[in-house]
Amino acid sequence: MNTDPSKTEKWPRQVARIWIMMLLFITCLLYSARTVMPVCAVTMSTQFSWSKRDSGVVMSGFFYGYCLTQVLGGYASDRIGGEKVLLLSSTAWTLVTAITPVSAHLRISPLITMTAARFFMGLFQGIHYPCLTSVCARRVEEGERGFVMSVIGCGSHLGVLFVGGLGSVILEVYSWESVFLIVGVLSALCTFSMWKYLFTDTVAKKASHNGSLSDQHQSAVFWRNLCMKPAVLSMFFTHLCFRAGHYTLLSWLPTFFKEVYPHAKGWVFNMVPWFVAMVSSLLGGSLSSYLIKTGYSIKAVRKFMQFCSMGISSIFLLLLCGNPSFGSAVALVSAVVGLGTFNNSGVMVNVHDLAPSCAGALYGMMNTCSAISGLLVVYFSGYLADVTDSWDSVFCFLIFVNAVGLLVFLVFGDAQRFDLDQKESDISDIGPTIKDLS
Repeated sequence: MNTDPSKTEKWPRQVARIWIMMLLFITCLLYSARTVMPVCAVTMSTQFSWSKRDSGVVMSGFFYGYCLTQVLGGYASDRIGGEKVLLLSSTAWTLVTAITPVSAHLRISPLITMTAARFFMGLFQGIHYPCLTSVCARRVEEGERGFVMSVIGCGSHLGVLFVGGLGSVILEVYSWESVFLIVGVLSALCTFSMWKYLFTDTVAKKASHNGSLSDQHQSAVFWRNLCMKPAVLSMFFTHLCFRAGHYTLLSWLPTFFKEVYPHAKGWVFNMVPWFVAMVSSLLGGSLSSYLIKTGYSIKAVRKFMQFCSMGISSIFLLLLCGNPSFGSAVALVSAVVGLGTFNNSGVMVNVHDLAPSCAGALYGMMNTCSAISGLLVVYFSGYLADVTDSWDSVFCFLIFVNAVGLLVFLVFGDAQRFDLDQKESDISDIGPTIKDLS
């Protein structure tokens, strides 16, 4: 049995290219399926006579499910191979997407069935990113992980653009059911292609047979010791701060533009920042790989990328407080969102550096906490905007969150591997007991 996941068989270059493209497309369709409901919400609200509160209940159903499976998905991926778990996850949320229009026309209230559909969508999609983290930690060379995660991260922006653009046209010409069905069919085709390649690829097949330290000795002592490391705690905290700000911008930017620039064209501020994000994500990943190859330490590169993501982007957030013109506001928001993608080569991939043997489970813990903190910060930001009657207060609050999170990572962040040290200390802890029994 191979006891070191860092020595599991890496993808050959040709295999890696195919897998990266597959993961890019499935991430794109995952975000498409996730975004369909918000895009169709107004039409569905009219058809089913939903109030804004009813629509809010339906939308929030996703996050309740999303928080439940992060750790489980990561843990399963670390044990049996993320490729297989990812396939099961994709099959499940694809099925949910396809049957959503049917469930709306059952004899049960559409409010109940749509909320349930969103809950199960979040439940199955919550497995996705911990799986990606586990796969990347085991199958991608250390210096290339930032680039790979940045490429795959483009899929999320592409998915938002696809449903926001083409999905809106389909909605106007046909019906909201058609949008769900088209996304469901495309997701099914992509999942089938992934299955076809998965079970014919020798490298992927070996995933479930590559043992890891986590299979044998991941006790409560191991997790306690690992999670008490300052570098791990700082990674957790910075991830929470970044995601909280990211979720807040996703939730409130459309409202900000509609209120401050009521006569502006919606497609401009709904699409331009995400085009910029795709380009900047690739740029950030390429820059990360280049810096590592030219001799900079991984620790320094991770901190530099996070400084761009949370530090430099905060400067553009501050400029938004100056009542800029519509064009300037779109440019500033695009810069904030674009620089935010540098996080893919910073904290998001730092979990691979610190604990590759349990990267999936550890990232699942991080993402669960960040989803909860994101909901709280989104709510507080809305409350702040309502009380102060100013968006400047929201942007200043996000700058503060970014500054605190970034400072903690710059001071305590590291790229040293800790999981092997914890295994040895964990084994030494149980050693005397085993000896006594013998």
